[in-house]
Amino acid sequence: MDATHAISGRTKLACLIGSPVAHSASPLMHNTSFAHLGVDAVYLAFDVAPADLERVALALPRMGAIGYNVTMPHKASILPLLDDLSDAARLMGAVNTVKVEADGRTAGHNTDGAGFWRGMSERGFDVRGKRVVILGAGGAGSALFVQAALEGAASVDVFNSRSPRFQAAVDRAATIEAHTGCAVRVHDLADGEALASCCARADAIVNATSVGMAPHEDGCLLSPALIPAGAWVADAVYNPRETKLLRMAQRRGNPTMPGIDMIIWQGAIAEEIWLDRRMDVDLVRKLLA
Repeated sequence: MDATHAISGRTKLACLIGSPVAHSASPLMHNTSFAHLGVDAVYLAFDVAPADLERVALALPRMGAIGYNVTMPHKASILPLLDDLSDAARLMGAVNTVKVEADGRTAGHNTDGAGFWRGMSERGFDVRGKRVVILGAGGAGSALFVQAALEGAASVDVFNSRSPRFQAAVDRAATIEAHTGCAVRVHDLADGEALASCCARADAIVNATSVGMAPHEDGCLLSPALIPAGAWVADAVYNPRETKLLRMAQRRGNPTMPGIDMIIWQGAIAEEIWLDRRMDVDLVRKLLA
């Protein structure tokens, strides 16, 4: 089967729900992968308003969907509409992937953090036993620090401004530490002394904020002096593909990972959940390049 295969009465449905969704690369990524794997399925994007979320979540299993992705603004509000949750989804308080079981039950997962650390692992970094610094405690940052703790990181230091989400991050960090035994601390991003101290002993430093995203490509939260020799540096920002932070780290000789790897691998893990098949990540990476 190729990308132009005919849709038939047997073709299965996977999709993305959220609002807005017109910009999403997920249909391109998953339809290409389905065709490459010979899976008779199609992936569509549906713009779903918050008022319609419950009706859509109930309808998709009845329509025979194999699963779906969830994006903003529904990642948290979808939780009570699902039958089961993975540990990661429950601890993050957010779902981005739902599998519809053969009996119609729905299981919510979060592959954002898992996708990020899978990407790092594929490049040679194993988070187990490592000290990690994460800049940002929003949706991406929470996914990363929860998953790092679940996968056995030695410690995670999270830096965020004193925004309304700060206390929520502190509370989540305490829950994660109690659940995993990993030392998780949330610091004020304005505390330069704490930031310098944590970065100096970090094995990996990750930007999980929007700083450096187009059209503000000159933004960067770190100075070169804060990046220790040998530490991995990664960015959740994927536009541009190479951020100022990554260029700075590369000039210092540090290993890096771009944000596009997180996008690709979270999708790959979603397909593993739906299909028990492995996406050709190299094919998709070339497609999105």
